[in-house]
Amino acid sequence: MQRAVINLFDRWQLTDEQASTLLGDIATRTYQRWKVKQYGRVSVDLAARLSNLLGVHKALRLLFTDANRGYGWIKRPNKDFGGETALQIMLHGQLTDLMRVRRYLDAQRGSW
Repeated sequence: MQRAVINLFDRWQLTDEQASTLLGDIATRTYQRWKVKQYGRVSVDLAARLSNLLGVHKALRLLFTDANRGYGWIKRPNKDFGGETALQIMLHGQLTDLMRVRRYLDAQRGSW
């Protein structure tokens, strides 16, 4: 999951600091080690964050036929988030912020 999230963050064009925040305020240096495939231990909280981030990615891939539109969506203001972007919501730093964006996207997809 770590490798997949690194690739996702690259497509979202996040800074290392933003990535660190989304991953639960891990040290920026730790994230930089991940980028050179030096993965460390994953806590329960970190696993939940990775899972939610990949869930956001999956939902965007299902909602947008053009992958680039999906990758750009997280940086576009959204009236349902009070004019904030999904990225701004997630950067509040709590696991529940990631879950909020994921639930929103899942609701947009509708039930299966």
